[in-house]
Amino acid sequence: MSERTVLTGARLVLPDGVAEDAALTVEGRLIAGHSRGGTAGDSTGNSRSLDLSGHWIVPGFVDMHVHGGGGASFSAGTAEEALKVIATHRRHGTTTMVASTVTGELGDLAQQSAALSELVEQGDLAGIHFEGPFISPQRCGAHDPELLRDPDPTEVRKLVDAARGTARMMTLAPELPGGLDSVRMLADSGVIAAIGHTDSSYDATAEAVEAGATVATHLFNAMPALGHRAPGPVAALLEDERITVELINDGTHLHPAVLELAFHRAGAGRVAFITDAMGAAGMGDGRYPLGPLEVEVRDGVARLTEGGSIAGSTLTLDEAFRRAVTVDGLPVEDTVRALSANPARLLGVYDRTGSLEAGKYADLVVLDGGFEVVGVMRRGEWTVRPDVG
Repeated sequence: MSERTVLTGARLVLPDGVAEDAALTVEGRLIAGHSRGGTAGDSTGNSRSLDLSGHWIVPGFVDMHVHGGGGASFSAGTAEEALKVIATHRRHGTTTMVASTVTGELGDLAQQSAALSELVEQGDLAGIHFEGPFISPQRCGAHDPELLRDPDPTEVRKLVDAARGTARMMTLAPELPGGLDSVRMLADSGVIAAIGHTDSSYDATAEAVEAGATVATHLFNAMPALGHRAPGPVAALLEDERITVELINDGTHLHPAVLELAFHRAGAGRVAFITDAMGAAGMGDGRYPLGPLEVEVRDGVARLTEGGSIAGSTLTLDEAFRRAVTVDGLPVEDTVRALSANPARLLGVYDRTGSLEAGKYADLVVLDGGFEVVGVMRRGEWTVRPDVG
């Protein structure tokens, strides 16, 4: 018989709203049920009760765009480094994660994906995201411009195949030669085609969406700014209901007014908060590798040592949550959608995670009244156990 844990007295953020003074029952790896008021089970036999009065319980966070953390990087191409990244972000509430690579030689990316695919097959990762090398030299950001290439569908296919069925997303610039054909190929293969690091026009972006693209990679960043005569990709991506927009809510990548604009135009159901974190996430200032390039972190902001371009972030998703609620003034329910439900749906795992519903994995985060993480559970096991009386 599976062990039962009953979490009582908390505010549960459920798909239909917030349940006050509620209880959540976990049995084995799964959520068994919840109740509003009272308890969702007893503390007898094989059941244990934990009083979480004054706390929030939200679904585990889902990060579909993250490169590193804890001083480690997915681009290192080793299980040891990848597991360090996973452990770092899990302590901050991310229970589901897609591993993002950075631009490199195709052979190197294939080797990295082979190592990461094993962790996907083991259930440690939810897939692989290739960010580059099929991106615009004009908007390469922290990607090595010497390694960029046009998205030839044959090469795109080879990279997807190297991941052995675990490629979940690829970011590319659709205006480049072969871009639209690659978008179509990815969509037909069940791989998310994401528009990013692009110099695309409004019309070319709209054409890419028609071809099957469904994600805007870190909207506003590494693409032309919104203009009143040349609206560029931002307007096309915000207005189309088929697009999920990634936002990096760290206070550096986006001004709060821009974040509000994106939420207002896209709606809470089309926003996914991501970290785009590199190795310094969960660490301090200093110098870190990002693929073949070097990054210097000062005051928590990561920039390339050569050129000074912003190079990902040092963000963790608990910080994005806290900022969204306390600084940006977003409702908790909308923030939860952006951190859990929306990316889970996009990745095709919402039947297993992304909300506090019976039958799903017991992936959850316990937050105190100030929205600080005090507990993290993944598949029924505490990664961070709440220290409560």
